[in-house]
Amino acid sequence: MALRAAAVAALVVVVWAGVASAAVYEVGDKTGWTIMGNPDYAAWASSKKFHLGDTVVFTYNKQFHDVLAVSEADYKNCNASKPTATWSTGNDSVVLNTTGHHYFLCGFPGHCAAGQKVDIRVASSSAAPSESPSAAPSPTPSGGTTAAPSPHPNAAPKALSASSVAATVAASLLSLAAAVLA
Repeated sequence: MALRAAAVAALVVVVWAGVASAAVYEVGDKTGWTIMGNPDYAAWASSKKFHLGDTVVFTYNKQFHDVLAVSEADYKNCNASKPTATWSTGNDSVVLNTTGHHYFLCGFPGHCAAGQKVDIRVASSSAAPSESPSAAPSPTPSGGTTAAPSPHPNAAPKALSASSVAATVAASLLSLAAAVLA
């Protein structure tokens, strides 16, 4: 019984630490994922420090944009013909689960050439991220199309802080631990 309690407590600590340290970034901040207004995604990405487990959220009008994960060569050449993953809901979350560069572009004709592409570099250090941005929708696994419904094109994503998500996860784990130990 004591061993079970210790195992559950250790699990709670590990999950709490992982959730509390992850940050959520909205690509382009309030501008979102668009070509309107000529956003500078290179400047946006270089102003952030991305870490393993962080989530990037692409918010856009799905009638006019999408998100493709591509190779470095396809990123540089704005080649949308061989994506490694595609998202198209208008509110797509991608968990950064590997270090190094993550290349994304819009696959609509002319959009990448107009600057709708971003190179997100995930640092190899395990240092905690700096200030978390405002928007934090539920993350979805990378590598495929999300199934979440798209909000109204002008709607802002529901904001959740990393600490509120961590608190919810911790409360759920504590409830589970109480049930297991009862």
